[in-house]
Amino acid sequence: MHIETLKVFCDIIESGSFSYAASQNFVTQSAVSQQVRSLEEKYDCRLIERGRAGVKPTPAGQILYTASKEIVRRFLELENRLREIGSVVAGSIRVGTVYSVGLHELPPYLTEFLRNFPAVNVHLEYLRSNKIYEDLIEGKVDLGVVAYPAKRSQVVSVPFRHDELVLAVPPDNPLAKHSKVNVGQLAGQKFVGYERDIPTRKASDRILREHGVKPTYVLEFDNIETIKRAVEIGLGCAIVPRMTVENEVLRGTLRMLEFQEGTFLRPLAIIYKRGRELSPAVRKFIEVLTTSNIVPRARGDKTGDKPERPARGERAERNSDSNNEKAEKTA
Repeated sequence: MHIETLKVFCDIIESGSFSYAASQNFVTQSAVSQQVRSLEEKYDCRLIERGRAGVKPTPAGQILYTASKEIVRRFLELENRLREIGSVVAGSIRVGTVYSVGLHELPPYLTEFLRNFPAVNVHLEYLRSNKIYEDLIEGKVDLGVVAYPAKRSQVVSVPFRHDELVLAVPPDNPLAKHSKVNVGQLAGQKFVGYERDIPTRKASDRILREHGVKPTYVLEFDNIETIKRAVEIGLGCAIVPRMTVENEVLRGTLRMLEFQEGTFLRPLAIIYKRGRELSPAVRKFIEVLTTSNIVPRARGDKTGDKPERPARGERAERNSDSNNEKAEKTA
């Protein structure tokens, strides 16, 4: 029996899905099914039950899962130690993130990381913020990259970078002729936004509320790409991270306005489960994210790297709690 087979079995039980286990182990779903059949044949008993609620272990399967989880954990620890001795950085990293970060912030860091460590396979999974924390704690992902990191006892948060929040409007909106806007001017505007439980939506609402604006939302979505498409066709305006709309601004399908009150920043953080031994690949990935001198820019921007805008005022201060947690060492 191979350790890889036991890991696949654990992933099936933890996720309740053959397809998820296949994607996490970079094999086909049929290969996963074959590995389960081989285990059942070896022990001459049924290990998994399939139902409407998903995949669940039989009593025998639960015994195998409990033992296999410990075997896999100890094996991965052994691999990590041997790789450290041999200075080999290899393996796979599972990263959970939101669309706005994964599509617009991470690509240049991923490029640098894979250039330096080509033997590592980085698997990005796009999830809602609350699901990232759940999957991290359950061991379904190794790292998360989130906005507005939440304080949780089981999670370590490492500051990554900051986005600037801006207003995106369609080109024919009366505000589009300006380069800056006063938050108070947004009273009466129709808004397209994130769904209410998403941290960036909560932060946007707080900005508007603090300046006496009660927004009217006509549409709510769970990802930045759909929000932008709705704004482009004139359904409303949206408060979004600057990086996410720079391509559309270059193409002329959106206008981007800064806020006259100052710079509103969205903190991003890397998160991992407290107490978990990190593999050399995961530690190197965190190192690249936190130490590389990279300024992400819109794809298609040929003007070269530009320095980050200086933060102004109280909103630009770094999260001191997150910085303190960095010494231990993420909506």
